[in-house]
Amino acid sequence: MTIAQTTPAHFAEPAWRSINAIRTLAMDAVEAATAGHPGTPMALAPAAYVLWTRHLRHAPGAPAWADRDRFVLSCGHASMLQYALLHLAGYDLPLSELKRFRQWNSKTPGHPERGHTAGVEITTGPLGQGVGNAVGMAMAERALAARFNRPGHEIVNHRTWAIVSDGDLMEGVASEAASIGGHLGLGKLCLMYDDNSITIDGRIDLSFSEDVGARFAAYGWHVLHVDDGNDLAALDAAMTAATQETAKPTLIVMKTIIADPAPTKRDTSGAHGAPLGAAEVKATKAILGCTDAPFSVPDEAYADLGACTTRGAALAAAWDVAFTAYAAAHAELAAEFAPTMRGDLTAGWASLVPTFTPADGDLATRQASHKVLQALAPKLPMLVGGSADLAESTGTKLPNLPSFSKAGAGQVVHWGIREHGMMACLNGMAAHGGIRPYGSTFLVFADYLKPGLRLAALMQLPVLFIGTHDSIGVGEDGPTHQPIEQLAMLRSIPNCLVLRPADATETAEAWKVALSQTTRPTVLVLTRQKLPVLDRTRLGSAEGVARGAYILHEPDGGAQAIILSTGSEVHLALEAAQTLAGRGIRARVVSMPSWELFAEQPADYRERVLPKALTARVAIEAATSFGWHRWIGDHGAALCLDHFGASAPADRLYEEFGLTARHVAESVQLLLGA
Repeated sequence: MTIAQTTPAHFAEPAWRSINAIRTLAMDAVEAATAGHPGTPMALAPAAYVLWTRHLRHAPGAPAWADRDRFVLSCGHASMLQYALLHLAGYDLPLSELKRFRQWNSKTPGHPERGHTAGVEITTGPLGQGVGNAVGMAMAERALAARFNRPGHEIVNHRTWAIVSDGDLMEGVASEAASIGGHLGLGKLCLMYDDNSITIDGRIDLSFSEDVGARFAAYGWHVLHVDDGNDLAALDAAMTAATQETAKPTLIVMKTIIADPAPTKRDTSGAHGAPLGAAEVKATKAILGCTDAPFSVPDEAYADLGACTTRGAALAAAWDVAFTAYAAAHAELAAEFAPTMRGDLTAGWASLVPTFTPADGDLATRQASHKVLQALAPKLPMLVGGSADLAESTGTKLPNLPSFSKAGAGQVVHWGIREHGMMACLNGMAAHGGIRPYGSTFLVFADYLKPGLRLAALMQLPVLFIGTHDSIGVGEDGPTHQPIEQLAMLRSIPNCLVLRPADATETAEAWKVALSQTTRPTVLVLTRQKLPVLDRTRLGSAEGVARGAYILHEPDGGAQAIILSTGSEVHLALEAAQTLAGRGIRARVVSMPSWELFAEQPADYRERVLPKALTARVAIEAATSFGWHRWIGDHGAALCLDHFGASAPADRLYEEFGLTARHVAESVQLLLGA
């Protein structure tokens, strides 16, 4: 379908003055930075203008207003579209920041960043993630509405809008998220698809020819089409129709022209990821009837889009009045609302965490985690999550709590086999506020969700990922399901907290640590196989988990060597220390469930646990040795797995691969020359 180029006749209209101000700001900022993506903001300016001025319920003067609509720019490379809108609508983003687009310490980085720029809800740029984020936000809205709304008092009643691109919808994560969004019937979600038929490499038909609308209809979405992305009336009608559909999420397929109305680069891949060039910018501004001066915005555009501030203030004020009436009718719920949106957990929640003793018998740490979750979830309604189709195996099955479904918003989410989409949705739920989301699968499949976990760390979102079946202890399932390098990968993510507890008691403490986090995601790494519950009457207190590493066993007479370990291998370390004691060798055992927490401790504590003078150190962990030399030094030994596993019973694998107490003891003796 061919779209007519916009003509100067349009541009005398007040709306088009604002639309063209968005376009020129995008062109000028990219030109000044000598880098960026001008074409997509230019193409999307009409649709974004209609959304922000006629449909999006937002308050530029109160960007954290709880019942605002959420806006996601999934194609984050088009960031200047969002920055121009934020500036013109009255958010705290002055023109001076647009002039510093992509520069050091500016409020206008190359891709939108949550917490960095007022009005940016979510960090986007890795394509497809924003689709999952938007689905998660719509899920959070439904969950909070179910918890807090009462007849006549709908204090949670907002929508999620996302602009997505061809590239977004090619990514697999978008398909996963769209599938579950349709399955759940998220009627307050609308994706606006920028169908411009251009990618960086050229025309989209080089790689993409599917009927996107038909695909989304098959997912259970309400699909609308706008044949001309410059037709403001058609765009308005489609968005109105989206708000009227309550049983399904909506996809609006908008046919647009990249870089419209640039005379030579319009509708070409050359307008995607590079400045238009001074001559093309000048010619385009002439078509638009705009001044040549960079960053020039007509007063009419400021007045027009600036009205968002007035409308937003009225919306927020009306909500305040409604909330006052709600508080009078439902005081207890009203008192919970603000703390919930802040992310506060129910007072005294930590006392609900169960305790364990050796009398409980052997427990896999996944089983201990399940017991903790069973105790906490009914008392923490903000705890919402589940498993990627492995609830029984990962210890996240909660049959006494309602499921999240098309019919209602329960605490238990059945994510299906969608690890990547699950993580993107979890990020959206956390970014929305009011929800502490968690997801789970086997640790080896952390590879499938790593991009979303990385973004959670970047955005400082307290998402919880439970990764079970954490080693060759998986056994007969073999090397495809036995994680080797995943621990090192997870530990390498900045601002990501990894906890691999050694027994049920450490698992309980790990949950306390995880739920105490407010500015980073946490990964709980848990065993399939059962482990003894350690006797804390003769060993170090598991409260040391909060410090990342602690002295679990200290030999009489002072240590000659240190054995460091995590998870299931801590038991082997203790056995090795006992063997060494029988040979007259004194070995300290350090349980080290979290490298990150230990690295954050004061230097004097780290010196007490790992004295520099004690260089005879052996680490044992059923994973790659990568990273362990940070803790064992150049003279230490790492008994780890720098190869893949095999299919056999777990005990046989540990024996064959040398992960035994005997081997640990021998390694300590070798280091000591004993």
